Amino acid sequence: MTNSSTDIIFIGAGIAGLAAGCYAQMNGYRTEIFELHNQPGGLCTAWERNGYTFDGCIHYLFGSAPGQPFHNLWQELGTIQDRSFVHHDELIRLTGPEGKTLIVYSDPDRLREHLIALSPCDRELIHAFCNDILAFRHFDLSLLQQQPKALMGPIDWAKLGRKTLPFLSPMIRWGRYSAQDFGKRFKDPFLRQAIPQMFSWPSIPLIVGMSLLAAMHNKNAGYPLGGSLVFARAIEQRYRALGGTIHYSAQVERILVKRDRAIGIRLYNNDEYFAHRIISACDGRNTLFDLLDGRYTTRCTKRFYDGHLPIHSQLQVSLGVNRDCSDHPHWVTHLLDQPITIAGEKQYEISVKHYCFDPSLAPTGKSVMIVMMNTPNSYWQRIYGRSAYAAEEIQESSILIDQLERIYPGIKADIECVDVATPLSYERYTGNWQGSSCGWLLTKRTMPLMIGGLPKTLPGLAHFYQIGQWVEPGGSVPIVAMSGRNIIQQICHEDRRIFATTSP
Repeated sequence: MTNSSTDIIFIGAGIAGLAAGCYAQMNGYRTEIFELHNQPGGLCTAWERNGYTFDGCIHYLFGSAPGQPFHNLWQELGTIQDRSFVHHDELIRLTGPEGKTLIVYSDPDRLREHLIALSPCDRELIHAFCNDILAFRHFDLSLLQQQPKALMGPIDWAKLGRKTLPFLSPMIRWGRYSAQDFGKRFKDPFLRQAIPQMFSWPSIPLIVGMSLLAAMHNKNAGYPLGGSLVFARAIEQRYRALGGTIHYSAQVERILVKRDRAIGIRLYNNDEYFAHRIISACDGRNTLFDLLDGRYTTRCTKRFYDGHLPIHSQLQVSLGVNRDCSDHPHWVTHLLDQPITIAGEKQYEISVKHYCFDPSLAPTGKSVMIVMMNTPNSYWQRIYGRSAYAAEEIQESSILIDQLERIYPGIKADIECVDVATPLSYERYTGNWQGSSCGWLLTKRTMPLMIGGLPKTLPGLAHFYQIGQWVEPGGSVPIVAMSGRNIIQQICHEDRRIFATTSP
């Protein structure tokens, strides 16, 4: 079946695609979104099991405070009107096998006092670290996303440089360190082990973690009550209210090209849809090598997908527990005295989080608890499609539950529901290459790519664009939403229209 033309077709109803759709509609473009799943959000999702809702994405959201970076973005997308946020006083706790605990307070002064109590001999390093977290309270995290980089000239980059100038000293001081590197500077053995895990992955640039704590202290990194899928549905509702159309369970098989110009899409049921522009907000590798059959790749774009850049594939074991866990810290990483083997790799810590701060996710008096850890996609890929895959899910969840029993005695008997999500679960439901939960993982290696940005167009192909986490290294919900906003700003510039925004 052949369908009549519209202005813009978006592939993918994740946060990037939904946001771009909203801004396109605000600026008078007729748009349609095609999504392979039967619900919006992409990786910003949750799923229900036996009365429990297991969240798979948002731990904190930049933009939760009025007047702070990214807040206007969420106002325009209709996500924060009448929405409550939970602002935690601490990001996470890290507990060692000897009983020591590092509490990562969002208040830099409270964190300073706590760290010095743990390790007085590291006092000088701790003072410098916490002083610069305080400095980052005034740093605008949205600076790099406020304008499409394709439209930025020397004057724009100079203005950006001037705005970052007051923070140059702390950036130079900490910019060459990852959390892992920072941990090695401590003299205290426990902090040398705990510090690398304080921001969830050891290779994260330290200044990113410091900016997170600064945002939390500003009450600008709260958790939206209702969770990730409810948040995504709010943008979906905004898009529909603006006149947009979404096609669910509509997987795109091919981007149609004529004379080196993207003209439409073909679905797996052979239906074809045409548009003046095509914007891919789905998996980057699938877009380049499958939907476009590799015709417009360059040596550079091929190299992005040759496996040398880091990605984050995770195992998430979600538990519905007939117990109120609200008297426990909401997020704890337990450093193990002896490693456990999960999916063929030794794990030296397990991260446990409960969601009792969001009563909408579990029945009264009960709790949602999740265990998260990195895991290699290749391991699960090798056994997928065989009975070994299901057996491995059961085995790994049993190992982790046994560990939880040691930490929370009696919890094993209280578990009513177990759900296991592997990297293949993410790949199957979202189409993301290797089950990556954030595109390219943000590290010292990928930080320059985030700052400079990756191209949103392909050489030799007109009227085609890419947005989302595969062209915005580091991903994150606000960054990919801004990716959608910026591509419409760029298109308005191409069409000599004044880019406009509205709020509901």
